[in-house]
Amino acid sequence: MVLPSQNHGASHPVSRLSLPNLGIGIGLRSAHYQHILDEQPDVAWFEIISENFMQTAGRPLHILDRIAERYPIVMHGVSLSIGSTDPLDLDYLRDLKTLRDRVHASWISDHLCWTGVNGRNTHDLLPMPYTEEALSHTAARIHQVQEFLDAPLILENPSTYVEFAASTLSEWEFLSELCARTGCGLLLDVNNIYVSARNHGFAPSEYLDGIPWDRVVQFHVAGHTDNGSHCIDTHIGPVPDPVWEVLRLAHQRCSGVSILLEWDAEIPAFPVVHRDALRAREFVSAGQVSAPPPVLVGRRRA
Repeated sequence: MVLPSQNHGASHPVSRLSLPNLGIGIGLRSAHYQHILDEQPDVAWFEIISENFMQTAGRPLHILDRIAERYPIVMHGVSLSIGSTDPLDLDYLRDLKTLRDRVHASWISDHLCWTGVNGRNTHDLLPMPYTEEALSHTAARIHQVQEFLDAPLILENPSTYVEFAASTLSEWEFLSELCARTGCGLLLDVNNIYVSARNHGFAPSEYLDGIPWDRVVQFHVAGHTDNGSHCIDTHIGPVPDPVWEVLRLAHQRCSGVSILLEWDAEIPAFPVVHRDALRAREFVSAGQVSAPPPVLVGRRRA
């Protein structure tokens, strides 16, 4: 597999890995299935949690088939465990690839984390030590995944609550070096940047200044729970103003990137979520995030 070349110029990012700007999308959740099927809302695209649809039968997959006939789909996983010391799960990767081909997903993303060890899945996105050893280990696994999928893997920055004393790199340095070594892409979660900045005492702008912007293909925005002394990435409630501000700062460095709203707890009616997602237009340059929903019947995978 030949990956696009890199250009680390922040003001004029080039690559985008040949992936499209889909506009403003929403995370697909079961509470909204019926509304989407009945009303066919004017949403640019949907992101799915990959593991929710990796069975070959059942109602959720049937509904996804219908939604994928009309809307672009992006797959976002939570169990790749790219930082684990366990061998990569080839059955999982086969299921991922099968689902990708079934719904013609525009790309596949997962998190820079590990989720388990010795075959046990904690169902938590656990932080990694940012060391040269971990970097080499993770880069080798990314190469394996990309060869298997025959496509770039898109990695999301996690929200973190603890750090490893052994770390010798910042998270943004670690991500930047992973991109340089593997050609992978980045899903930049600006809520996670804000949460981690609050928890660890760095400035979001410091994180943004260290990102290889030519590798950013998507932004996430979401809500969180502020406990005063720390924040938790709960994906609850509307996106807070400080998170929108991080998006504005990010978009100044990297325009024309797909934006996705996640809302995973106390989920309101679909129009409420949609309205909050469209607030992204207030924080980015006009004309650079909206993309009309295309006619998707029979379209090929990007």
